[in-house]
This record gives sequence, C-alpha cells and structure tokens, in this order.
Amino acid sequence: MSDNALYTDLSGYYDLMCADINYHAQSNNAHRLHQIFGNGGKRHLDLACGTGPHIHYLSQENYQCSGLDINQPMLDIAKQRCPQAQFELGNMCEFNVAIPYDFITCFLYSIHYSGDIGRLTNCIESVHKALNVGGVFCFNAVDKDQINNAISAKHSVVEGDSQFSFASSWHYSGEGETQTLKLSIEKTNAEKKQVWSDEHPMVALNFNQLQELLTPYFDVHVFEHEHDKIIAWNKQSGNAIFLCVKK
Repeated sequence: MSDNALYTDLSGYYDLMCADINYHAQSNNAHRLHQIFGNGGKRHLDLACGTGPHIHYLSQENYQCSGLDINQPMLDIAKQRCPQAQFELGNMCEFNVAIPYDFITCFLYSIHYSGDIGRLTNCIESVHKALNVGGVFCFNAVDKDQINNAISAKHSVVEGDSQFSFASSWHYSGEGETQTLKLSIEKTNAEKKQVWSDEHPMVALNFNQLQELLTPYFDVHVFEHEHDKIIAWNKQSGNAIFLCVKK
C-alpha cells in the first residue's frame, strides 16, 4: 500500500478508528494555549485536518477555520461536518497561503507524516511563512528515544451490524530518522471478517533535535501531553505538546 492508502480507502471508517480520542479536550487545550501565547487573532489553519473534528470545536470558539489535508475523501467528510470552514487539498510540507493565519495546529502526531527531517524542516518553514507576527503553531510529537515497540493502543466499536477493532503502535529500530506507525482494522459481522493493515513511514527525532529545528523560527514552549491542564514538560516524557510563537 502507499503511505496513505489506508486513510484514503477507508476514510469512511476514520472517525470510528479515532472514536476514543477526546477531540473536544484537545481543541480546548490548544485554544487556551493560543489565548495565553498568541496574538489574539482568529484566523486558524489545521494541518492534516482529516475529517475536521478539531475544526468543528475550534469553530465554536469563533475561529475562522481552514483545513489542509493530502486526502480528498477526508476533506469531503470534513466539509460536510464543517460547512462554514474552508478546506484545501495539499501537502503540509510545501504549502503557501494568500492571507496569513494567527493560529496553526497539527494534531494526532501528524507532524511526523513529514517523513524525514528535510521535509519536516520544509513544513516548519511553510508554517512560519503562513503565520502573522506573533502567530502560534501548536502540535504534538513523540520522542524517538522514548518509543516502546512492545506497546500498542487498541479499542473496539460497534457500528450497525459490525464490530470494528482498531490497533495502532509506534516502532523505531533504534537508528536513523524514520520510525513506523503501524495500523490495523478488523471488521467483523455475521457474514465475514475483513482485515486491513498498513505501515506509515514517519520522521523520527528526539525532542532536542526538534527544538533545534524550531528555534530559528519560533520561541518554543514544551508542555506535558495533558489536555485538561497546562504543565511544563518534565524533560522525561516521550509525548509532548509544542507551542511555538513566531519570531
């Protein structure tokens, strides 16, 4: 399969796959961080926006929201969910905007879809150019040195006459700038069982490397991966929220 085949072919199941994610809490946390560190503006862009759940909640905070994603089927669903928002098909590593934004987000570790450090740097540069003065870039990331290859996240959902089981896990070989996000979906009903699996190559780097990439463009603040409170990163956790203010 191509890098994004699972998301494209099974876009109709994406919301089920992410049913255990608290989009409201994530969006609210990002909104609070923007209130504290941002420029007060309301123009918002969500990179790798998927089917638009974060845009749905941020629109309720009176942001003028737009979304960018590489998969058109996802954007079609997002447009149905958020008809007031603007959506564009594009690559977050090489995008340009006509009018700058005040607030750019990239949730669900999607920054790692950059694939390698060169393209991640292009993404950071594109975000910097797309922000107004004092604009904020907020995203979450995983530290390659803290990945436990034995851990996976799993959940099941019943939809109609079928049960869906989803599993995801990070895998890092211990060297290089690529890690893998492994995904699998099982759909079971009285008639048959269907199984899909995919592996996505993701950029791998530790948080020190990530901060070095960001610092030329942003004042960088790193927080614990908590959504109901704002806590400074303890420099040990392998998941963190990065809040970057344009220099």
